[in-house]
Amino acid sequence: MHNTAPKKLIAVNVPIQACNLKCHYCYISQLNEWERNNSECKLQPELIGQALSSERLGGPCIINLTGKGETLIPKEMTNIIGILLKQGHYLEVVTNGTLTNRFQEIAQLPVEYLSRLEFKFSFHYLELKERQWIDRFFDNVRMMRQAGCSFTIELMPNDELVPHIDDIKRICIEKVGALCHLTIGRDDNNGRKILTKMPIDEYLRIWGQFESNMFNFKYSVFDVKRAEFCYAGSWSLYVNLLTGEARQCYGCLPNQNIYKDVSKPIKFRPIGKHCKQPFCYNAHAFMSLGVIPKIETPTYADIRDRVDNEGNHWLSDDIQKAFSTKLSNTNTKIEGIDKIKFYLDYPWHCVNILKTNKDKLMKRFKKNG
Repeated sequence: MHNTAPKKLIAVNVPIQACNLKCHYCYISQLNEWERNNSECKLQPELIGQALSSERLGGPCIINLTGKGETLIPKEMTNIIGILLKQGHYLEVVTNGTLTNRFQEIAQLPVEYLSRLEFKFSFHYLELKERQWIDRFFDNVRMMRQAGCSFTIELMPNDELVPHIDDIKRICIEKVGALCHLTIGRDDNNGRKILTKMPIDEYLRIWGQFESNMFNFKYSVFDVKRAEFCYAGSWSLYVNLLTGEARQCYGCLPNQNIYKDVSKPIKFRPIGKHCKQPFCYNAHAFMSLGVIPKIETPTYADIRDRVDNEGNHWLSDDIQKAFSTKLSNTNTKIEGIDKIKFYLDYPWHCVNILKTNKDKLMKRFKKNG
């Protein structure tokens, strides 16, 4: 068993917008961005491995790989996954579970690597049913499970799925021995409200039958503005896998490029109380891993795991232990005089970020007239 606790959470954007599914609730569908920047994503595995080395990050980390489209489409992804696992990291790969050839490639990686790999399989029921791919999806889940990987299955609850709930539950019990987890969809065309036309009490009653810790926690923090001191940017980082641009968190401007000189240390600086977002979009990962240590939350393992009808966990021992980590146990909080210095220095930090993004901002201003 791998016993080193993760040091940080690195959220990685795989900037591929191509996908072999076109779900109506996907934010790319909502914003009609399927044709935008859809060129092949040419990634550099060796550079990525150097930039995200365990030594440079201060130890093994939890690295989440998520594409804007389907994460596993770029042909380099298997190599990248292997390189990052070789570093000792714990990986979570978000996928629609349909690219069988890619899973066959990944299954050939060393078993000691695969015990630190977890897949978040997004269960797009209507798209899979229309294409007659439901068996393909679960065959790939089974392939990865037999190879030694962890997995979780997650459904996007939406109004169009309600008539199919009984079938969804039946399939999940038959195929993986437990109900899938649920996320909560955002309506990006309507102020990022919950994606439903139902009254909220009805929405909660209908989807509550899945008894998903993920769903329950996400709802509890959805649309709640965070005012606590947040260590995103220090205990976590958001990285563009293609360009190397890094941000403190999703809503921030880039403050560095981690590919520019891999011999130099990465800057880790917390957001503190300066988050500009209306709520924590991915609280299920960031807050459950403890980037806001003042708030008690379930662990990430609580949110991702299930126990099937034979008593088997979806998460391996290595992943279970890593996902049960609170990052406050592997990092140092800013206290006393250091916190005062942090606030005094914050204006200069903002100036430096604006300087870093000057050319991009000027282009945006010119474009908008």
